[in-house]
Amino acid sequence: MPTPCFRLAAIALVATCWLAEPARADDSIVLMAQRLSERAWFFQGQSGMASAQNRGYMSNAGFVITSEGVVVFDALGTPALGEAMLDAIRKLTDAPIRHVVVSHYHADHVYGLQAFKRAGAQVWAHRRAEQYFTSGLAQERLEQRKRDLFPWVDENTRIVRPDVWLEGDIDFRLGGVTFRVIYSGGAHAPDDLMLFVVEERVLFAGDLLFAGRIPFVGTADSRGWLRAIEAIIPLKASIVVPGHGPASRDVERDLAMTRDYLIHLRRTMGQAVAELESFDDAYAKTDWSQFKALPAFEPANRINAYGTYLLMEQEGLKERKP
Repeated sequence: MPTPCFRLAAIALVATCWLAEPARADDSIVLMAQRLSERAWFFQGQSGMASAQNRGYMSNAGFVITSEGVVVFDALGTPALGEAMLDAIRKLTDAPIRHVVVSHYHADHVYGLQAFKRAGAQVWAHRRAEQYFTSGLAQERLEQRKRDLFPWVDENTRIVRPDVWLEGDIDFRLGGVTFRVIYSGGAHAPDDLMLFVVEERVLFAGDLLFAGRIPFVGTADSRGWLRAIEAIIPLKASIVVPGHGPASRDVERDLAMTRDYLIHLRRTMGQAVAELESFDDAYAKTDWSQFKALPAFEPANRINAYGTYLLMEQEGLKERKP
């Protein structure tokens, strides 16, 4: 049976999906990669939540071209987007796709993996992503996405499992480029990975950083997330690609926005729990003005606050245990 945490996450995301006009399956998708450095590129999704109208294109993905092959980070949220990624990469290089590093197994980052598997790529993910499959969430989310993102997610969509399970941080070299895969310790998701391209000083951070929009927190371990943010700082990355939003060239500013939002959630909801205040009352009286103008505030903030309220209850119970 899925754990309550995974159940809540599934319910929360279903609740936030937008209604949209019908899309046509024969609509072509063309993606344009944005250059970050000599070897690194990324695709920037649209703001907002996934919908049939935006074809599920609301997350980011990236890739690095080396003389011996291409390393990809994430695969976007539908098989068609994965194919469009591959087409865009092929316009720049005919080098083989060697690896796809998955930041975490959330639907908006992995449904494009089918295209890369057919291209011969090896999929890497952290071992804790097994929870996504064993909890039943993988199948639940797929059924939800078939409803909400049809025809971009349909009966032919399958969830690609990793070929290589990682246990922690690893470094590897390909084509003269040093790659560092960094495990967060569990934050936005239990299996969060980042990819640092050492010579380029480019960090693909996945959903540990949200630039220019409200993060989706849900039931994430926000305490671990804050630790992960602190771990990013010593890397001294010149550019950080978030899971959503534009690439950050002002890394300190954008890390501060995500950090400050998480701290605000924990402080306000933690105080409500300590004072035995109901969630509805706490949410109504909390000052959200610092974040209210940011994209995705309306669909995400209440869910984030409720997930944090439950988390602070759990943390309080653990701290009171002898």
